[in-house]
Amino acid sequence: MNLNNLKPAKGSTHKVKRIGRGQGSGRGGTSTRGHKGAQSRSGYSRKFGFEGGQMPIQRRLPKYGFTNPNRVEYKPINLSTLQELVDKKGVSVINIDDLISFGLVAKKDLVKILGKGELNATLEITAHAFSKSAIAAIEAKQGKAIKL
Repeated sequence: MNLNNLKPAKGSTHKVKRIGRGQGSGRGGTSTRGHKGAQSRSGYSRKFGFEGGQMPIQRRLPKYGFTNPNRVEYKPINLSTLQELVDKKGVSVINIDDLISFGLVAKKDLVKILGKGELNATLEITAHAFSKSAIAAIEAKQGKAIKL
């Protein structure tokens, strides 16, 4: 085998359909575009969502709902996750920087501590928000919930 006799495997390539190259090609005349209409013209490009003239789905369906521009999105962290941190790392004070370094939250995230799971350690936790059940569980173990 040499570079001068390389060729693709049999059946792996197809002849290009050459459109608009005269009547003898079998695809001259209207060049497979049909007669008249927008799609037969040069320069035609179909609009996004066009359904052949039928009312498009984005116009058939009604507008619905509302997006609150003032919504505050918190990254939730449960007490069970904090208890795992205590067990593995042996920490007693947890703040946002610790959560970032442990890979639980990103730098720009707002953190909310939620009350799912059990807490067995006395912790001093600093976060942006706390649920009522989380505060109750932390204070039941003589810990502190410090809100930023």
